[in-house]
Amino acid sequence: MGRTLRVEADGGSRGNPGVAGYGALVRDEAGTVLVELAAPIGTASNNVAEYRGMLAGLAAAHRISADAEVVVAMDSQLVVEQMSGRWKVKHPDMRALAQQGRDLVARIVDAGGSVDFVWVPRADNSAADALSNRGMDGDEVEDWHADEQERDDLAPSRDGEQEPARPWSGRGTPTRVVLVRHGVTAFTEQGRLDGRGGYDPDLTDAGRRQAQRAADLVAGLVGDDPVQVLTSDLARARQTGAVIAERLGTAIEVDRDWDEQSFGDWDGAAVRDLVKDAAEDFRALRDDRGYARPGGESHDEMVERVLGAWERVVARGGTVVVASHRKPILAVLGLVLGLPHESMWRIAGSPGSLTGIEAWPDGQAVVAFTNRT
Repeated sequence: MGRTLRVEADGGSRGNPGVAGYGALVRDEAGTVLVELAAPIGTASNNVAEYRGMLAGLAAAHRISADAEVVVAMDSQLVVEQMSGRWKVKHPDMRALAQQGRDLVARIVDAGGSVDFVWVPRADNSAADALSNRGMDGDEVEDWHADEQERDDLAPSRDGEQEPARPWSGRGTPTRVVLVRHGVTAFTEQGRLDGRGGYDPDLTDAGRRQAQRAADLVAGLVGDDPVQVLTSDLARARQTGAVIAERLGTAIEVDRDWDEQSFGDWDGAAVRDLVKDAAEDFRALRDDRGYARPGGESHDEMVERVLGAWERVVARGGTVVVASHRKPILAVLGLVLGLPHESMWRIAGSPGSLTGIEAWPDGQAVVAFTNRT
């Protein structure tokens, strides 16, 4: 067992939802403060802000000692009970944040540590509350109370490399990105491959309804924030993006690097026929990153252009909506989550669905939710 650490965390929203921020600190067994954290998070609810404070504090504790015996103290009964597994997590925003928390807990437990969540009265959480108010005021705080060498030595990973600070610990304002998969086309409904440079069908009536629903969901997420809307160059993405842009009162920009993978001579082919008649080649298209059909792209070629487009989006700042396709969205999630190629296919991505990511220019990112419809 590593060090004994106490995380104190809080979050708040002036308006609920309204201007929100979080605060967190970590103490050692003697009560000495090792780190103080605070940051604004834009418009959010109290509960979201409280979760963000918990995540920041728990990530810092893990950075200090990967196998620590951690107590997380909060005056939010909701977060404490949900993270303790006694209450269900019903709200989609909270489910994503709770999963991030469970992932951090698992990393600590896997390293030989432990994490316990305890409720404390608000009066006993005043230090974290003060930090969360600084976050709501727009302050970004990341104060490590150690000399430079101690800070460098805080959290070596299992292979001896220094673990980077987690993105929610105060790295400035992230770019908010909403990736939207286009609505269905006749090819989608028929289970046909439909890539870059192929037939390029339009949305069906069902696809237009999905695009409208996606537009309503995006509008609910971004509120009154200025929004940039990008789309791939394929008709179904441009049409989906146009519905979203009209709902938000803006225009679309087209970036061809967000196009679906090119399937070459297989464009328009029914997947059921390929599985039956060309099973080995179809497995190669799915599993071999370097495999490409004649006239088409390999997975790696598609990923290279998509991740270039992703970097440009993150560099824009603000809130950006991108109407794209299943494989480009999976490519971004694979990058952000560090997923091996064979694991990406386990992420659902329904037509018209939304995926939310907060991304920092230094390459760090947090997935807020996936496959929201």
